[in-house]
Amino acid sequence: MHDRHTRRFGLGTAICLVMGNIIGGGIFLLPASVAPYGTVSLVAFGVLTVGAIALALVFGRLAARHPDTGGPYVYAREAFGDFAGFLSAWSYWTMTWVSNAALAVAAVGYVHVLFPGHDSKGMDLLVALVALWLPALSNFAGTRYVGAVQLVSTVLKFVPLLFIAIVGLFFFDPDNLGSFNEGGGSAIGGMSAAAAILLYSYVGVESAAMSAGEVRDPERNVGRATVLGTIGAAVVYLLGTVSVFGTVAHDKLVDSKAPFSDAVNAMFGGQWGGTVIAIAAVVSIVGALNGWTLMSAQSPYAAAKDGLFPAAFLKKQRGVPTFGVLAASVLATALTVLNYLIGAGGVFEILVLITTFSATVPYLLAAGAQIYFLLTGERDKVRPARFVRDLVLALVAFGFTFWLVAGAGYAAIYQGVLFLFAGILVYAWMAARRTGRRRRAEEAAAGGAAAAEGPEAAEVSTAAGQPAAVEQPAAGGPEEPRR
Repeated sequence: MHDRHTRRFGLGTAICLVMGNIIGGGIFLLPASVAPYGTVSLVAFGVLTVGAIALALVFGRLAARHPDTGGPYVYAREAFGDFAGFLSAWSYWTMTWVSNAALAVAAVGYVHVLFPGHDSKGMDLLVALVALWLPALSNFAGTRYVGAVQLVSTVLKFVPLLFIAIVGLFFFDPDNLGSFNEGGGSAIGGMSAAAAILLYSYVGVESAAMSAGEVRDPERNVGRATVLGTIGAAVVYLLGTVSVFGTVAHDKLVDSKAPFSDAVNAMFGGQWGGTVIAIAAVVSIVGALNGWTLMSAQSPYAAAKDGLFPAAFLKKQRGVPTFGVLAASVLATALTVLNYLIGAGGVFEILVLITTFSATVPYLLAAGAQIYFLLTGERDKVRPARFVRDLVLALVAFGFTFWLVAGAGYAAIYQGVLFLFAGILVYAWMAARRTGRRRRAEEAAAGGAAAAEGPEAAEVSTAAGQPAAVEQPAAGGPEEPRR
């Protein structure tokens, strides 16, 4: 049974949760990041969008079957057992709080545009911590407030980005594009190189599925929110990148630190574009942090319900797992402080690399779970056309995620695997505790049953090496111990 009082997200809020989590701060630098590869990067973006929508559709199908908080964790555990579920939850949890620290640090750069002349490590750290803890306070207030913040922040960042994306098409000049393949090598190589940068633009498609327990009518709304939110983000991404490519000269775009600001200035003149985009970027990052802070608590909450994470993660108030929010915020704070103590090129960059790999583990397991459910289902009850369609979608989603892993690079995979395997220690500890509790419960139940049979039965059962309750349960007596 689901607690209806916790279902505070309607379809509109769920769509904003997906869009807000997908569109973080990265969109404001993406056009400049892929400009060195030429317009082949637009082709790469289109291919990635197809893969992201396939993954979104798979999450919608899985959420209709298992409309529970935890999303990818729930599907992996249902299909492949506790260990796979734990790996999914552990990887996702790692990705959320490390990327929250990265988002907070990214916000500092845009705040400098709005308030220049206050450069100091202490002030930068303060701004980053405010960016982390304001969304945390919103989450502590409950899912109703999380939804309201997400709705407002998504509209505030979506409108200016969409405005630039659409109006920019009227100022489009093909001479600004540069060549199709700037790298000089093969077009396929250029597309793959651009894709490696763009791949993580769509991390967040699972947001509605992850919070399915808080979404009203999740069997219908999670799938719709996931697909519509992903398509909305894709429209902004694709049109925005095309507009910037067509309004900013290619040689200037390659070296641009604020491509959307340069696009506004190219369209309307003056230098006010930088301020407008900086405001949109700060709102975008705070909105993304608001949603990702909630995500950072949902996966461990679902795992804790099954005894795979410490029981403290079960603490919940007003629909939000408060201990999970607190734990993720404290860890992200520690990373942020570490970043400013050691410097941007230190430990922080290595940990950010880990997030790129960590995001793919739950996706691969979720796509694999959908394939498993389809192949082991009752085929006579599944329409062949729908079976084929769902299987193709699941395979495309799996391939897309596999491409994500390949594009992450050797360093990200190496660091990510090490961090993933460190979770095995946590799993061993939690599994040992569960086994110990279950064994003690079985022994207590067996002892109680034997005592109910009388001293003679207890002696006979002890001599035989079997609890009397298992050999001869008393009619109408205590229940047989659960295995």
